[in-house]
Amino acid sequence: QGALVESGGGLVQPGGSLRLSCAASGLMLGVNIRAWYRQAPGKQRELVASITTGGSTNYGDSVKGRFTISRDNAKNTVYLQMNNLKPEDTAVYYCNYKTVYSNNYWGQGTQVTVSS
Repeated sequence: QGALVESGGGLVQPGGSLRLSCAASGLMLGVNIRAWYRQAPGKQRELVASITTGGSTNYGDSVKGRFTISRDNAKNTVYLQMNNLKPEDTAVYYCNYKTVYSNNYWGQGTQVTVSS
C-alpha cells in the first residue's frame, strides 16, 4: 500500500515564497494524476494544481501565474512552488495521487500560513 508525505509548509509573510514537497513511497500502480489540494477553515477542499504523467498541468484560477507544480520521477516526488503568497492562500495543503484503477491516495497535509 502506498503512502504520501508532504513537507515544506510553514509561516511566511505576504509576497513570500514556499516550496511544498510530496514524497511517495510503497506500491502505487497506475498513477496518472498528481495534484495538490488545499482546505481553509470553514471552506471546502479545492484543487490547487495537477500534473499528468504526460506533463500536462492544470491550475486553480486563484493561483495561476503564482504557483507551479512539477515532479521528479526519479525521486517519486511532486513539488508545488508557491510565489507571491497572499493571506488567502492560508490553508492546509494536501498531496493527492489518482490512479487509472480509480484509487485515490492522500497525504496527511501540511499547514501554510501567510501572515505579517
